[in-house]
Amino acid sequence: MGHTIAEKIIAAHAGKKEVFPGDMVMAKVDLVLANDITAPLAIKVLEEHGIDKVFDPEKIALVMDHFTPPKDIKAATQVKYVREFARKHGIKHYYDGGEVGIEHTLLPEKGLVRPGMLVVGADSHTCTYGALGAFSTGMGSTDIAFAMATGEVWLKVPETMKFIYRGKLKKWVTSKDLILYTIGQIGVDGALYRVMEFDGEVIRNLSVEARLTMANMAIEAGGKAGIIAPDEKTVQYVKERTDAPFELYYSDPDAEYHSVYEWDVSDLDPVVAHPFSPDNVKSVWESTDITIDQVFIGSCTNGKYEDLKIAAEILKGKKVHPYVRCIVIPATPGVYKRALEEGIIQTLLDAGCVIGPCTCGPCLGGHMGILAPGERAVSTSNRNFPGRMGHVTAEVYLASPAVAAASAVLGRIAHPEEVVGKEEPITV
Repeated sequence: MGHTIAEKIIAAHAGKKEVFPGDMVMAKVDLVLANDITAPLAIKVLEEHGIDKVFDPEKIALVMDHFTPPKDIKAATQVKYVREFARKHGIKHYYDGGEVGIEHTLLPEKGLVRPGMLVVGADSHTCTYGALGAFSTGMGSTDIAFAMATGEVWLKVPETMKFIYRGKLKKWVTSKDLILYTIGQIGVDGALYRVMEFDGEVIRNLSVEARLTMANMAIEAGGKAGIIAPDEKTVQYVKERTDAPFELYYSDPDAEYHSVYEWDVSDLDPVVAHPFSPDNVKSVWESTDITIDQVFIGSCTNGKYEDLKIAAEILKGKKVHPYVRCIVIPATPGVYKRALEEGIIQTLLDAGCVIGPCTCGPCLGGHMGILAPGERAVSTSNRNFPGRMGHVTAEVYLASPAVAAASAVLGRIAHPEEVVGKEEPITV
């Protein structure tokens, strides 16, 4: 019997010839991640157990991204605590201030995540890195403390579900629409503790940035990990960022899957996940009667360069609706700089957008865009549960940057064609 990509990576890191779903293994990790919310909890566990040494200071990444710059004394104290830990242990990959970006965009950008790696992070969206052919998953801070100390984690080998996408996407339909459509089909617990393996010609035609969005939201279906087989795009992306070695893994033709879904998405329109769940998915055309108060374009899901570019294509020469605040947050300094150099930031500013520093910000209801009671927002982030971005009565509608930008102009949920027409997208 053959094996999946995930099973092969786990087996290699567990020192085993092969593993099977349900096996319990101890596996060596290549990278351990924590942020300004979760790292303090892990550090406290280490201190409580008298552990005064990390397994490898070059294989730990501490990214101060959730409340950057610190929004209050408590947030600043959290960052200070982590910074002192990083200094004490010589943590090489500590990011704060002008070097910080949203962790799940920053680490691939820095070349710290590569195909074949096993990555664990104290953040549920650590599954993002599967887009590069790695096995990456989120864990609690206690498990992360153990990984920081020993370089190992225990894993129950998950089953894998395969999702195959056929056809050719319509203009304005993006990977965000694909993953929302998928979650709408299987539900928020449809992949519970399973790997979601994405395949098909539609996936292969996506850019690496777009693939990162797909893998990022595997957790919104309950997935343990999302993963995409590496190809020439993956290899080029990684080699442009690092000279470090990596290994490519592929699923065997006779690999066994928990289930296989196959869809022709040629007729898929942009979609919107309505409150209060990512699986409450409807076509954008079913949603155009919903007025809004805020648009947020950013987050680890859709704050990358391509996301800002597509938003600027729609907003060029337009104005944000006078009763809407449109907040745009580049995911990393690298994204911000490129968008600035190419005139994207200028286009967004001219349209009336607010540009924020590289932070998670409003995505988790942290700061820089909190919703008041009853307000409605279109967000390119990943969750829309009650209270996620502010008051529990506020409503969050999840969508792609294209839909978000169009909605910002019209003051209601909108299809991009309503703003730019049906002609080909303009050049920024």
